Amino acid sequence: MKTEKLYKIAEELNIRLDFFPLPLNKSVAVSLNDRYYIALDPRQVTSPARERVCLAHELGHCETGSFYNAYSPFDVRAKHEQKADKWAIEKLVPLDELKTALKEGYADNAALADLFSVTEDFIDKALKYYADK
Repeated sequence: MKTEKLYKIAEELNIRLDFFPLPLNKSVAVSLNDRYYIALDPRQVTSPARERVCLAHELGHCETGSFYNAYSPFDVRAKHEQKADKWAIEKLVPLDELKTALKEGYADNAALADLFSVTEDFIDKALKYYADK
């Protein structure tokens, strides 16, 4: 999925998207009064790949309704983060495209990250997700 499509999804879902400094995170999604909001920190979202990953992850929160209270126990927060990651992984690194890339000889995380226009950390997360699936 192209970055433009991610922005189109946000627009279609009437999600307000903004860019401003966030002291603790690269990005954040919140649900307030039945509306969703996403913020990306331009000081920390420093590459197109990181932008795609952050935006997809935050859209994952919105699309799956996976929000939590900041004071939630770690296990509750982790479940919501996993749901958002799953959504993002399936959109940015679809399994069939990953299988094709591996068959074509893309063997390391850097090459795969470049192919899918995501970060190496995200590719690592995607590989673990699909291996566990």
